[in-house]
Amino acid sequence: MSRKSPPPIFLQRSSYRQRRLRDGARLMPFVGGVLWAIPLAWSGSSTTQDGGTSGLLFIFGVWVFLIAVTALLASRIKSDTPSDDEGETSQ
Repeated sequence: MSRKSPPPIFLQRSSYRQRRLRDGARLMPFVGGVLWAIPLAWSGSSTTQDGGTSGLLFIFGVWVFLIAVTALLASRIKSDTPSDDEGETSQ
């Protein structure tokens, strides 16, 4: 009676990194929501002399930050599906 060998405990380094990058990309909306909620905790931001401009700048700064980080993550994530050139045969 031969038993099948158990699956390897560790994942390949490249597939592990791809999974973590995808997890990071999935986490970005929650990070954005938390960062955008920070100005709500500032007491009296609308009663300051600048008229709340610092809160507005913070919101747009977070928006630009989220775009940049998401673009970086998207550029590093590799596609699981084969490209059209590899999947089709010439007829």
